[in-house]
Amino acid sequence: MGGKKVFSGNKSAQLFIFIITLYELSNYEITNFFVGIYMSFTLNIETDFLPQEVCETIRSALEHEKHVAKYKVKRYSMICEDFEARFGYSSSELRAKFEAGNMGDESDFFDWYAAKRGLDHWKKRLEILSGIFL
Repeated sequence: MGGKKVFSGNKSAQLFIFIITLYELSNYEITNFFVGIYMSFTLNIETDFLPQEVCETIRSALEHEKHVAKYKVKRYSMICEDFEARFGYSSSELRAKFEAGNMGDESDFFDWYAAKRGLDHWKKRLEILSGIFL
């Protein structure tokens, strides 16, 4: 979005400024502006089951995946904490140094790097799953 917009004053003025701001944006910018505020989608289900049964099945699958993600975050966190205690710096520092090529070829660094990437992946996935409501 172009320059920073500040909304102040009464609600009518704020709404007017908001509408003008949207008018100034391209469709791409508008889409990105609203991501994180609210997102909806259509799910086509080709089955003879009742919508409530389908919804419960999807909700259950999401909860199961969230449970798996929590377990993975916990497990990868434990692995990273062990390496941090052993080598004396954070997993974020290790990842930055590793990606810059500033780490040795010791297999522990590869294992630690893989654990940190796994941790980051599952944290993101858990965050996504935690934001889905049916």
